Amino acid sequence: MNVDEIVRWVLSADRRLLLMRTIRNTRVVKASEVAQLTDRSIQNISRAIKECEERELVCCITPEKHTWKKYMLTDLGHVVLRELERHEVI
Repeated sequence: MNVDEIVRWVLSADRRLLLMRTIRNTRVVKASEVAQLTDRSIQNISRAIKECEERELVCCITPEKHTWKKYMLTDLGHVVLRELERHEVI
């Protein structure tokens, strides 16, 4: 999947776009923080994180923890974020 396809994929679900916006502003996030900042359920944000992790846009920086995991953008995630910014979506 190329970057344009991934950008369209992110845009196809609000939860993923909200996650990207929040990570852009805070760099490292927990699902509960994103949920609170975006007024979404933790389950909804956790799903977005899982989806983005599967596409290698975000990675867990505390994989040894079972709860309160922290996530940040990968190199590909930064590329996609720049494209979203370039198109003035974020």
